[in-house]
Amino acid sequence: MKRRDLLKSAGLGAAALLLGAPATRAAASRKRPHVIYVFADQWRAQAAGYAGDKDVRTPHLDRLAGESINFENAVSCCPVCSPYRAGLLTGQYPLTHGVFLNDVRLRSEAVSLAEAYRRAGYRTAYIGKWHLDGNRRSAFIPRERRQGFEFWRALGCTHAYNNSFYYGDENIRLRWDGYDAMAQTREAQQYIRDHAGGSPFLLVLSWGPPHDPYATAPEKYRALFQPERLTLRPNVPEGDRQKARQALAGYYAHLAALDNCIGGLRATVREAGIENDTIFVFTSDHGDMLFSHGGQNKQQPWDESIRVPFLLRCPSLPARTIDLPLNTPDIMPTLLGLSGIAVPDTVEGTDFSGILTGKSPAPDYAALIECPSPFGQWTRARGGREYRGLRTRRHTYVRDLQGPWLLCDNRQDPYQLDNLCNRPRHAVLQASLDALLSQRLKETNDAFLSGADYVKKWGYEVDSSGTVRYTN
Repeated sequence: MKRRDLLKSAGLGAAALLLGAPATRAAASRKRPHVIYVFADQWRAQAAGYAGDKDVRTPHLDRLAGESINFENAVSCCPVCSPYRAGLLTGQYPLTHGVFLNDVRLRSEAVSLAEAYRRAGYRTAYIGKWHLDGNRRSAFIPRERRQGFEFWRALGCTHAYNNSFYYGDENIRLRWDGYDAMAQTREAQQYIRDHAGGSPFLLVLSWGPPHDPYATAPEKYRALFQPERLTLRPNVPEGDRQKARQALAGYYAHLAALDNCIGGLRATVREAGIENDTIFVFTSDHGDMLFSHGGQNKQQPWDESIRVPFLLRCPSLPARTIDLPLNTPDIMPTLLGLSGIAVPDTVEGTDFSGILTGKSPAPDYAALIECPSPFGQWTRARGGREYRGLRTRRHTYVRDLQGPWLLCDNRQDPYQLDNLCNRPRHAVLQASLDALLSQRLKETNDAFLSGADYVKKWGYEVDSSGTVRYTN
């Protein structure tokens, strides 16, 4: 059973309310909003002024939060780069689209986000990091492998932010001027100016920072943060605190630079006269542990890894914070619902547009989180393991191949320091969450096999750590 089907009629009503007209094809085509979708790489939900971080400098993002629907429990289903991107573009779970590792190619069986918008008469554009074309990260990506995006200024993957390249329609490598996120933002601003009139557009802007290396933001932003003055989360072990402060200073510098980009982008939207005709989203593909629980980077089931910022500014919808978990596969159908576009049958996620407009009540929803096959920076040698879990409004529950592993009450224990798993006092809660997890796995056709089984099924070539080797 697909939750999307349960909410389909509510989503159509949401589109009618958003567009200010009956939900007919003719009326919707005249009033469909532009969509600008901006996402960073490895920006965790906790690292923003509006989220309570007193050290970070994000005035433009904080202002956006005050005008947006803030999904405070938005999560990355499989918190690592390529799997998130595949889920965003297909509305599917990792074991359906098959991208549960980095550096494997997304197939074209599903109707993609861009294809769905193009069918509705939208122009489509993608700028920045792609990371869905296999293990040749710096290779030219031909039009037939761009999942329906027409305007193209992108590269597979690079973290050399000050010496960064991209391709357009021709197999000619071009270089971004300076810090690539700023140059990419300027390209997006020009696209907005050039396309503000006429038919609506879907513009996706994908930044590489704040993903490490951390100490590579422009100097004026690095000068803003001194490691010794930064406050660490209480779940950073004592032995990691010096390293954490050093990393955090560079991480915050990237965030400050990107915040400035957000300000410039929004100013262009206003100047183009389309602010009230545009759905504007800011989010991230996954978080960053930054030494919380002694961990680094992503893939792990703790909130620093799975929770992401998700701000959705939408015409006619009031700003507010909602605690409904939003998962990666839910993004595509929700955006389509808000745009008055039918959700393709290939989508597995849920259309929450009716909930956002008040046309339907918020369900008791649990977001599925997973690591089908650990790799890269979270190999088995570093504690990596297969898991499936749930992130509800209040709890995190995770099971690995050996059984229940993690249970946290995130309301009482926001830093997830107290693992309640297998304690008699919490047996009823654990049993309930375990049953719900089993139900979600059944709904998504997930047999919860070993990572090796899935690697074999999809025919991927990995090294001894389970990682697909990539080239530049």
